[in-house]
Amino acid sequence: MTRRCCLVVAAIALASLPALAQAGAARTISATEVHRLESALADDSMEGRLTGSPGGARAARYIANEMRSIGLLPKGDSGYYQLVPVAVTDSAITLRSSFSDSAAGRHETAYNLLGLLEGSDPKLAGEVIVVDAHYDHLGIGAPVAGDSIYNGADDDASGTVSVLAVAKALARGPRPKRSILFVLTTGEEEGLLGTQWLLAHFPLPFDSVVANLETEMIGRPDSLAGGAGKAWLTGYDRSTMGALLKRARIPIVADPRPAQHFFERSDNIAFAERGIPAHTLSSFNLHADYHQPSDDLSRIDFAHMTAVINSAMRAVDLLANGPLPVWNPGGRPAPQAH
Repeated sequence: MTRRCCLVVAAIALASLPALAQAGAARTISATEVHRLESALADDSMEGRLTGSPGGARAARYIANEMRSIGLLPKGDSGYYQLVPVAVTDSAITLRSSFSDSAAGRHETAYNLLGLLEGSDPKLAGEVIVVDAHYDHLGIGAPVAGDSIYNGADDDASGTVSVLAVAKALARGPRPKRSILFVLTTGEEEGLLGTQWLLAHFPLPFDSVVANLETEMIGRPDSLAGGAGKAWLTGYDRSTMGALLKRARIPIVADPRPAQHFFERSDNIAFAERGIPAHTLSSFNLHADYHQPSDDLSRIDFAHMTAVINSAMRAVDLLANGPLPVWNPGGRPAPQAH
């Protein structure tokens, strides 16, 4: 194909972005659905969703049941579950190299949850968009003002709700052209344990992954992003993903706090270091309830969160049907030894 022809094709693809975004907007996610999911995941019965704990397992069962009801194809090694071997001591939770690894500590099984929405296009269905969040939090800890359950309503029940709600909306059809792997990981708070295991035991050919969008902490507005209903993208200028979202008029702006290095502080970095354009969507405003028992359901702004999830749905729809993001010069992080 000549360079002129490539430019024409690219121009046509870019011109179609608003239409794609409008088509995605036709599938609206309701505040009622968001509240239902968030209320369950941030409930005291989940005991803070600590990796390798009964509360973490309870949350995993809830997520698996939601994936089943949506109709996603199970892509774990045990249905929707991908079993993750961990060792638990008084001071840490670590990833074992295998289920036969005799690392010190109490051996437990944690879980990633994986469900696939197959693409409809014969040529593009082999390309995979990974949409993910981590569902784990800190469990039960030192009481603060009489509360010892660290519910993690914002961190990251909110992101987990986004993944499930987006999956449900897009599964209603029409099916996207590319395939979408919806992933909820464990162990992010312990050092990306679930994502490490996922990438070492990926359920599909890894070279089929063409983009990754994570969602983390979208339960409250951030004035620096524009307030209620607006979100920001980590590493906005590292790839063309930010520009594609802007072109499609999706209200997602650049991370207003680059000095915090949020791009490198969540699961997306593991994909980015392997060459995949990978970013995290968030509206974290540095609130004082971070990693405190007070990060609970009462602090969630559901109108804001619902609006951001609808933007996330439009973004995923765009990635699954439109032009793919590529790294901008100098934007790709240095590959790491794995």
